[in-house]
Amino acid sequence: MIGLGANLPSVLGAPRVTLEAALTALPEAGVSVLARSAWYRSAPVPPSAQPWFVNAVALVGTDLGPEPLLELLHGVEARLGRTRTAVNEPRAIDLDLLAHGDAVLSGPRVVLPHPRLHLRAFVLLPLREVAPHWRHPVTGEDVDSLIAALPAGQTTERCLD
Repeated sequence: MIGLGANLPSVLGAPRVTLEAALTALPEAGVSVLARSAWYRSAPVPPSAQPWFVNAVALVGTDLGPEPLLELLHGVEARLGRTRTAVNEPRAIDLDLLAHGDAVLSGPRVVLPHPRLHLRAFVLLPLREVAPHWRHPVTGEDVDSLIAALPAGQTTERCLD
């Protein structure tokens, strides 16, 4: 399962155009997109003056293990204009490996499930659309319980189109 987000235009155009291009690139690299949530608009977390994000979650299928899949996601980001200079900076694209089956990893390159997944409305709300019965592999909590426990103050709204 991957999270998609962007709040700056890329070489291709607006954030949503870039994210749709990333979804198109995944099957070309051997990763099937099984389902995608609606698009969401979300205020930056932590709060800042940067532009709002466009977000979604995609359920994917692949034979790749977590590390090769993360490398592939980083490669797609780079091709679409992602540069990494600071934490929580505005970005043209962000592809996060949220979960890989029930894997629990805490390595130097891959941490699964994503360590902040349970704290982000912009992840959990779209995640509920594509995997309503998903349970956090460490805590065992279901998506609705995680949503109910979200920290206050996150603005995330489903896009109408």
